[in-house]
Amino acid sequence: MSKKPKKIGILTSGGDCAGLNAIIRAVVKHAEVTYGWEVYGIEQGTRGFYARPPQMRRLRPESFDGTLLRQAGTILGTTNKGDPFAYPMADGTVKDRSAELIEGYNLAGLDALIGVGGDGSQAILNRLAKQGDIPLVCIPKTIDNDIGATEVAVGYDTAMQVATDALDKLQPTAASHSRVMVLEVMGRDAGHIALAAGIAGGADVILIPEIDYDMDVVAAKIQQLHDDGRNFALVMVAEAISVGGGKIFQDDPAGQKRYGGVGHYIGDDIAERTGAEVRVTVLGHIQRGGVPTPRDRLMASVFGVHAVDLIAEGRTGRMVAWANRQVTDLPIEEAIAAFANVRVDGPLVKTARGLGICFGDRLD
Repeated sequence: MSKKPKKIGILTSGGDCAGLNAIIRAVVKHAEVTYGWEVYGIEQGTRGFYARPPQMRRLRPESFDGTLLRQAGTILGTTNKGDPFAYPMADGTVKDRSAELIEGYNLAGLDALIGVGGDGSQAILNRLAKQGDIPLVCIPKTIDNDIGATEVAVGYDTAMQVATDALDKLQPTAASHSRVMVLEVMGRDAGHIALAAGIAGGADVILIPEIDYDMDVVAAKIQQLHDDGRNFALVMVAEAISVGGGKIFQDDPAGQKRYGGVGHYIGDDIAERTGAEVRVTVLGHIQRGGVPTPRDRLMASVFGVHAVDLIAEGRTGRMVAWANRQVTDLPIEEAIAAFANVRVDGPLVKTARGLGICFGDRLD
């Protein structure tokens, strides 16, 4: 080990989720206690490198007494806006500000950087690292769990738990009032949350973007439940499913389009077709919060420790992953190229069908 202490940085980028603080904790503890390095947290994701001096703070092991392990969100802040290679300016133009970020990294005097993010954030960080010769290691986090190179990403398990808990709470009130409950959950392009939570929470219908559905089939399923003596039904809907050949978006106050509204569309359609009393719940960002599950805390700890070891071994330009019941790593480009949506012939879809759950598709 070099006599001169290393300085490494860590930042969180993209949407927040549960388990990020557990990653930061693992990195800080292992880097300082095992290797004697200093760890600096870059604030507000890559935005911290725009500031002069760079916006960062020293992170010490004694600050991580166990409280932050249980806290969702990220103490460093994050951003999912402002691609540095096409940064939106006030006059409506875009500007390549990548050189400013690289300069900020160099001004920070760091020897390596750990970036925590999904595939989009990792793609940007990897491009910056190559352009600026930055030793980079990435850690996967996304509630969508759609990075194919790892069996699990930090944040997914908690989001799935929140969605399952919501179904657990909706079922008694559905039965009490003889209603159909529609629950809309997140999932940018993949239906992992809807599928897993739908199975665990006893949904009767699960609609995901990977399986084309027919509302006549959905209505027939709900009618069948009624004919069999059931006075309620639970419908799980992923926000990214198509409606009439397209997806439903809403404009946020900043003018950006985001998924939203498909649950109400499906609910209204069910009510019209079946005459049932329907209520719709949209979980939205509730799935990003809450106390991290033990699984997310465990994976966060494993990933954080392994990321530090990769830097110590000089093996950068890699993403940490979990496969075949062990921690591993692979080149970032390879990792983010492997998108993983729900396998329509996979074990969870097969399990759901075996339980009589309807996907809205015609099987005859």
